[in-house]
Amino acid sequence: MTAQTSRSARRIVRVYPVGVHPPSCVAHLWQTHPRVGIGAKLGAYGDLGLNTSVMEAQNEDDSPKKTTVFQTTNGPSSVIVSRKRPSEGNYEKEKDVCIKFFDQWSESDQVEFVEHLISRMCHYQHGHINSYLKPMLQRDFITALPAQGLDHIAENILSFLDARSLCAAELVCKEWQRVISEGMLWKKLIERMVRTDPLWKGLSERHQWEKYLFKNRTTEIPPNSYYRSLYPKIIQDIETIEANWRCGRHNLQRIQCRSENSKGVYCLQYDDDKIISGLRDNSIKIWDKQTLECLKILTGHTGSVLCLQYDERVIVTGSSDSTVRVWDVNTGEVLNTLIHHNEAVLHLRFCNGLMVTCSKDRSIAVWDMASPTDISLRRVLVGHRAAVNVVDFDDKYIVSASGDRTIKVWSTSTCEFVRTLNGHKRGIACLQYRDRLVVSGSSDNTIRLWDIECGACLRVLEGHEELVRCIRFDNKRIVSGAYDGLRCGFQPLQRHYMPVVVCLSAAPAYLIYSRTLLVNSLYDLGVLPGSRRTSGRSYRCGEGHLLTSPLLPDTQEHSGRVFRLQFDEFQIISSSHDDTILIWDFLNVSPNIASNGQNEGRSPSRTYTYISR
Repeated sequence: MTAQTSRSARRIVRVYPVGVHPPSCVAHLWQTHPRVGIGAKLGAYGDLGLNTSVMEAQNEDDSPKKTTVFQTTNGPSSVIVSRKRPSEGNYEKEKDVCIKFFDQWSESDQVEFVEHLISRMCHYQHGHINSYLKPMLQRDFITALPAQGLDHIAENILSFLDARSLCAAELVCKEWQRVISEGMLWKKLIERMVRTDPLWKGLSERHQWEKYLFKNRTTEIPPNSYYRSLYPKIIQDIETIEANWRCGRHNLQRIQCRSENSKGVYCLQYDDDKIISGLRDNSIKIWDKQTLECLKILTGHTGSVLCLQYDERVIVTGSSDSTVRVWDVNTGEVLNTLIHHNEAVLHLRFCNGLMVTCSKDRSIAVWDMASPTDISLRRVLVGHRAAVNVVDFDDKYIVSASGDRTIKVWSTSTCEFVRTLNGHKRGIACLQYRDRLVVSGSSDNTIRLWDIECGACLRVLEGHEELVRCIRFDNKRIVSGAYDGLRCGFQPLQRHYMPVVVCLSAAPAYLIYSRTLLVNSLYDLGVLPGSRRTSGRSYRCGEGHLLTSPLLPDTQEHSGRVFRLQFDEFQIISSSHDDTILIWDFLNVSPNIASNGQNEGRSPSRTYTYISR
């Protein structure tokens, strides 16, 4: 049932209820189709609530009118009539009448009718409707929310943007810019970075702009524009620090320990205010980190102080006199002396009420620390066949490394043996454990990466030519120290005797099975006593590639072997057999410093001061 018309003709179809004269119709259907056989596609008009229908189809050309009659399901025949479209004025009147009828219906009836209407259109018309509806379905929620009194929601949504996206959002419109400004979103972005990134936190403390952070709006704080201009300055400072590391630009400070008898600094730990060192002359010295003056000297051990760790309350030290002593960090008073091991205490760690010590006597002691004066021995772990050189632990596992070439894993809660990690060909001198990852260094000149859960060796890093004495890693770098000279991360530092090197890698760190690493926190980088000289090498955490370009190869600062290193984002602190402690500062670099033909040293901006107007 089709009307024979030209394919080029555009067909306009209108539907009217029988007995109702135009323009008092309920709906209009415009159909673009080369054929008039539209009645079969429309189906029964009973769906529209019409008993009978007449469909008029008009060609836009001058072809003769033709009529087709078809039968509906619930009424008499309907007729398709081809005729020209009425004048524009009539169309507007008919449209207004239809809209008037449409407006009188309920919302559900309107939706139902439109669904019927759309179902009878062709794909081409659906595309036009979709193009029309798409922008109507989009909402500028950032602009709409404040209008509803929900400014805080708009601010919270935009607060998740990074710096690049926040810059782009400011350019969307004035309303978005207002929300960002009044919501202090640049301030919130900087605060988020300070909370999560140690480099940002360190810069905020050192450059004194932390005083403008983490304050309520009720207090006097700079406007959003201050933080907007502060952010790129911080980024520039970070780039400067990284460039100083890469190029070896640094300021060097020296502490002369002036031991009276035996010389040598075996261990150290530092924070922003002080450096605590353990010396070969049996003493512990506490130094002011700013003035480099000795604040206290703690005496009591009858042997060299080989290892130490401190927190905000106590200092715990291990000595070659086989004892472990606990000191008050503020007064220097001896609070407790633990006598258990039969030979030198080589390493110790404590955290959350638990302490683990290891000794040359091949044993590991696990202690419960209820308080500094209430420390009791929980368990002695025996299994190594040589001196236990290093221990580390968390809530799940205790990990120990020995001269017997093995790493042993023990349960922290039960102290039961779990498994042995085998692979090193000679004794193991250093180790760090964090999450599932264990990194160990050995006198076989290699570094191995282990999955502690299954005991598999994930990677073997080669490059050192002598014993690997110390190793530490974080989420940016693996740092190792050995006897074959110093190599530093991006580039090595070679100012020590047979120099010390700290290595940095910019490679991101992810979890193991794909030849990558997952690492968390930064520990002190250390060398166990007895080394003749120390070297360091760096590896990309993701690939294990060695970075070895030399830095300052013709200069020496330490005149003896290096025993201990510790580092953070801004500095390296090392101690040596020559009785000195060196501070390598990559943050505060003198402008006239040039290293090995590199460009002049740069120092990040000192302070960012806000002056209220």
